[in-house]
Amino acid sequence: MSTIPFDTTQVFIGGQWRAGDNAETLPLLNPSDGSLLASIARGTASDIDAAVSAAEAAQSGAWGGLAAAERGRVLLKMSTLVLEQADELARLEALDVGKPVKQGRADAVALARYLEFYGGAADKVHGETIPFANGYTAFTLREPHGVTAHIVPWNYPMQIIGRSVGAALAMGNACVLKPAEEACLTALAFARIAQAAGLPAGALNVVPGLGEEAGAALSSHTGVRHVSFTGSVQVGALIQAAAARNAVPVTLELGGKSPQVVFADADLDGALPFLVNAGIQNAGQTCSAASRILVERPVFDAVVTRMAERYRALRVGPALDDLDVGPVISARQREIVEGYLALVKDSGLQVAAQASLAPNVPRGGFYVRPTLVADVAPDHRMAQEEIFGPVQVVIPFDGEAEALAIANGTPYGLVAGVWTRDGGRQLRMARRLQCGQVFINNYGAGGGIELPFGGVKHSGHGREKGFEALYGFSSLKTVAIKHD
Repeated sequence: MSTIPFDTTQVFIGGQWRAGDNAETLPLLNPSDGSLLASIARGTASDIDAAVSAAEAAQSGAWGGLAAAERGRVLLKMSTLVLEQADELARLEALDVGKPVKQGRADAVALARYLEFYGGAADKVHGETIPFANGYTAFTLREPHGVTAHIVPWNYPMQIIGRSVGAALAMGNACVLKPAEEACLTALAFARIAQAAGLPAGALNVVPGLGEEAGAALSSHTGVRHVSFTGSVQVGALIQAAAARNAVPVTLELGGKSPQVVFADADLDGALPFLVNAGIQNAGQTCSAASRILVERPVFDAVVTRMAERYRALRVGPALDDLDVGPVISARQREIVEGYLALVKDSGLQVAAQASLAPNVPRGGFYVRPTLVADVAPDHRMAQEEIFGPVQVVIPFDGEAEALAIANGTPYGLVAGVWTRDGGRQLRMARRLQCGQVFINNYGAGGGIELPFGGVKHSGHGREKGFEALYGFSSLKTVAIKHD
């Protein structure tokens, strides 16, 4: 626990660090070796109530009273401080989540970029004038909701804080953040950065705790005017139901079973790094992970062979060793992934390749060998369910129509990739794929802070990233003035 440079057992409310109301804590485990990394506050409904009250005061006072350009300057200062502390933030994220340090650093840089983008955009969200009846001038205003709730998962705390809290603050909302109980360290560090940047007290409040306690209290609180949640379909449904009782809008990003579709004319040399990396990044614990690889039959064997070579070369080990893949987040998540690997064996499916664990892997860590499974039927559970681990399935197809049917044939619709040199096919696939983002001859576009992100079907609704997030974190008001 001495590796953490601040007290992890407190909540941050109204610009003050203090113990939670019940003074209880929760253990935070190190996924790399299973040891106790830190203890965090077990926030309660009374802590949430205090945080919402502090946010209301800030939004109607010091924070809400700032001009948009001034809000932007605070966010830009926060961005600068994040970059200055990027190495420490990367280390904390690696320790907490289990991801390699280089991935943690990429997340810190992304957090800084979100704050930079939204800091620069804060004074650039405009209303419109509306042609209306003679004798009237009509126009619209974009206004903050008020207090916004942010329930953030454990897989990418920094990135998701940046894309949700950054956008909400830019629009003048005041935020209450409930980080996942499995990974809180960079959320607590982010609050300290906000303090140092001069964010007014109460504009950001952080209450760690259990989802069924602090999270439930936050999503159902009558003072909250918008809820942003990233996580499972099951919990998302509960949060949406809780918010609905207060007629509060919700942005939900609920995961996926995202395909990359490889046609026979694709540039395989260009595609292969994306095919593998988008599946095993963060040990596959990514909502937009490319967990299904759809390959046209003429190149199926070649793609499987070349992906298998990459899998066998992967290095898997402790987060601070900074290899290719780290552990999954918890013993429970490891059990879930291992259950799917047992299903592979029981179903008689072909394991094309598995990565090896590094010889120094601690016995107490939550490691899973990244696994490539070939020639999987589109309706098999391995091709339908979100595994949230370093497991990819490869599915053959014949022609464009079958590719679309398979790609669209799951309950999810978050992201898709298409690899083809045929320009007409690129546009047809982009239009017909049922998802929120389509990448042609790439996957993820390097994070794409500017690119609206969200899903359809069971992957959720609402959009984060880009200007669409700013619209989502604001209400539209129409004004009509009669002047003659």
